[in-house]
Amino acid sequence: MTSNSRAIALVLGGIGGAVLARAWRTSRGMDFRDKSVVIFGGSRGLGLVLARELAANDARLVIAARNADELERARQDLERHGARVTTEVCDIREREDVDRAISAIVARQGGIDVLINDAGIIQVGPIDHMTLSDFENAMATHFWGPLYSIRAALPHLRQSPTARIVNISSVGGKIAVPHLVPYCASKFALTGLSEGLRAELVKDGIRVTTVCPGLMRTGSTYNAWFKGNHRHEFAWFHIADSLPGLSIDARRAAHQIVEACRYGEPELIITLPAKLAVVVNAAFPGFLSSAMTVANRALPGPDAGSGAQSRSGWQSVSRLAPSRVTRQSDRATVENNQVPAG
Repeated sequence: MTSNSRAIALVLGGIGGAVLARAWRTSRGMDFRDKSVVIFGGSRGLGLVLARELAANDARLVIAARNADELERARQDLERHGARVTTEVCDIREREDVDRAISAIVARQGGIDVLINDAGIIQVGPIDHMTLSDFENAMATHFWGPLYSIRAALPHLRQSPTARIVNISSVGGKIAVPHLVPYCASKFALTGLSEGLRAELVKDGIRVTTVCPGLMRTGSTYNAWFKGNHRHEFAWFHIADSLPGLSIDARRAAHQIVEACRYGEPELIITLPAKLAVVVNAAFPGFLSSAMTVANRALPGPDAGSGAQSRSGWQSVSRLAPSRVTRQSDRATVENNQVPAG
């Protein structure tokens, strides 16, 4: 065989292998039509965008969250998108509330095929102002809450031939970021929980996907909580969350998450900066640690006055943010039900 023939054979073999791999992957993909999908944290932000994406796939949706008014607005939004959706008022931080919600959902839906844990809280500011209650709230929301929902849903997920669990962690659950310590600590815990569960639940036919997004334009920065120099803290966070290239449109992120869920992928890291950061951290952990130390010096310092007080993004606007730079995130705030009622 000539060198040209060998080259052609290798190319054709590679194409054939790629086609077979794609066909195999497609054959094990989940069809969401008529599947019972439960989204904790589905009333706004990424959870709501995920619900829209799954509605387009004709899933039967349940969105759960603490705020009844937000849930009602989300339900109306989803029905305008053609969704079959019901709501469940539930505080994921309370085990009894989660158990009650799952029981009610199963009674109404007949079972659960997909469980998505997306409920979240973001606390931003210097560690000097973070209290034990900040850490406890973050852990209750990002670790204990998903654990409660998974434990309550497992008997029902085991009855589904195509069961999926999707846990929305964060790149902050792989790389600690200054001024986000409670958030990162709790997301690290969720990442460990999610990865450990995947290894154990595969035998039951349940595929667990851990999602670690970077910055997404969901509009969530206005509903984050800020301490220290809260206006400056909000400004850097909101601007970073708005920049194309550094952040991603929520609809693109939701599509990637739904596809990862469809195929039961073990992990999904979203945005190129997040992927690069994870690779660099694995290869050169000392370098990234030094970079974070430098970044911390550029962030606002503690505020000896009212810095311990926690304020929302809505209470922290300034001439820096919102601005022209943040238009895309500001638009997402309105689109994704992040604006307070009234």
